[in-house]
Amino acid sequence: MTLATRNRVTIIQGEFKVLSQPDTVISTLLGSCIAVCLHDAVARVGGMNHFLLGEPSPDHRVSEADLQRYGVHAMELLINGMMKAGAERPRLRAHLYGGANIIAGLGGIGTANAAFAVRFLQTEAIAIGHNDTGGTRPRKIEFRPYDGKIRCHYVAEPPPVTLPARAPVHGGEIDLF
Repeated sequence: MTLATRNRVTIIQGEFKVLSQPDTVISTLLGSCIAVCLHDAVARVGGMNHFLLGEPSPDHRVSEADLQRYGVHAMELLINGMMKAGAERPRLRAHLYGGANIIAGLGGIGTANAAFAVRFLQTEAIAIGHNDTGGTRPRKIEFRPYDGKIRCHYVAEPPPVTLPARAPVHGGEIDLF
């Protein structure tokens, strides 16, 4: 089931989109990344971003081209885009998705991303309406920015990979010519 709409805009890592058209859905696919959907119900405008990591480590120099990967930059772009489209900061309501820890052994990147998003929104005094983060499964998000409706669909886990059994090693004789 998808949100009924005529127009679909898909965003990928490092992108954001702010829209106010009634028949438009913004969608994305998330693993450990985070998508923040912001909505202003009075202005009937909404936006979504999709970021890879919360913020760079203090000793990491980030190039201008790499800024888009980080939530600290993505959040500023989204909030500023919302204000330009007529939203007012006190009316913003945020919904968070993603932050899954899909690959074991990667140090909880998804958990750290989700924690960053919550911390950022709290610091900016933006209300969090819904927080669907964590777990181990990817999510597909569909957001209708005009009315703020959101659908989150968990992507099915792939079947477990089974390796074929090794052929038994038989001792035998070797004939050399």
